[in-house]
Amino acid sequence: MTELAKLPYTKQAIIFDLDGTLVDSMWMWRDIDIEYLHRFGYEIDDKLQKEIEGMSFTETAYYFKEKYKITDSIEKIKQDWMDMSLDKYTNEVELKPFVADFLLKVKDKGIKTGIATSNGRSMAEACLSALKIDKYFDLVVTACEVERGKPYPDIYMNVADRLGVEYMNCMVFEDVPAGIRAGKSAGMTVCAIYDDFSKAMDDEKKQLSDYYIKDYSIFL
Repeated sequence: MTELAKLPYTKQAIIFDLDGTLVDSMWMWRDIDIEYLHRFGYEIDDKLQKEIEGMSFTETAYYFKEKYKITDSIEKIKQDWMDMSLDKYTNEVELKPFVADFLLKVKDKGIKTGIATSNGRSMAEACLSALKIDKYFDLVVTACEVERGKPYPDIYMNVADRLGVEYMNCMVFEDVPAGIRAGKSAGMTVCAIYDDFSKAMDDEKKQLSDYYIKDYSIFL
């Protein structure tokens, strides 16, 4: 096995982002943004996804409310997004290749696992449950539960603290630059993973991360 193939199994904890990292779902959020903005007479622009990259669910709602002058409350905006996403998470979103096999191997080795997502809790839990991988995680933390979202390290530090593992003994898997920066700022080893949605950012992802993979098969 290569050095990278062995690396996750030398760590005390592995922390995963969710959308685009474990599940193929980033396409879904663009579709939701398009549909939601159409309600208010706006077209999505190419810069939007980069502008909101790494923001918590609540931070994104504030961003939309201010940028598009939406009069609905923050809670109403978030609830609308949750309603739009739950059906897709339950019926359309799929695991990325080799995720289930990798998670099984990680848990068999007794390594602690956590989710650090910018998504809302109800959506994250619905997704994990629908795809039958919730049993593989010791902890799920959302960016709404910490002071600052990605690219700040708060969420990754929070997960490690609650798992009782020193930051240097954690490995992070991420799919976008903001998340990679968050893991690196926390002092953790970060492995970037390919996602079709962020393929235009691959050079940046490779530069920022410690490692880069196409999928999880290398660890099996």
